Amino acid sequence: MASAKALESKQARVAELTELLKNSAAGVLVDYKGITVEEDTKLRKELREAEVTYFVEKNTMLRRALNEAGIQGLDGVLEGTTAIALSSGDQTAPARILGKFAEAHDDKFNLKAGFIGTEIYDEKGVVALSKIPSRETLLAQLVGSLQGPMQKLAATLQALQEKKAAEEAA
Repeated sequence: MASAKALESKQARVAELTELLKNSAAGVLVDYKGITVEEDTKLRKELREAEVTYFVEKNTMLRRALNEAGIQGLDGVLEGTTAIALSSGDQTAPARILGKFAEAHDDKFNLKAGFIGTEIYDEKGVVALSKIPSRETLLAQLVGSLQGPMQKLAATLQALQEKKAAEEAA
């Protein structure tokens, strides 16, 4: 009777994980072995602030849930200690935060792989994603690049107006 109950519990967990994965825009898998509790707490706080869900999961459960969610190609990295970070909003947030953390703790925290939608990224791909600025930063850069020409146009028009006013006064 206990094994039927355990099987039912595992199936429910896989279903829960599958739903979580389907509702996520992006995710990153990491090997967290060797980080301290203090480091882990700081990392989790930063992820929470960015609205990224981060948890440790058994590889077999994660493998089944990924396959059921239609995310293929990550079976090879599901070995050893595995934690996953999922974001339903910002597609680069998990990679950006975990990439920065991995750089600071390269000997004991490693990026394994990641995904955006059904597109799979290996470790190098996740590192590349981690270098992309946040959506807010990109929007600020866009606004800044649009403001420059508009300010120059306004200054030119103002100078023309002042020149015309000076010519009329003379």
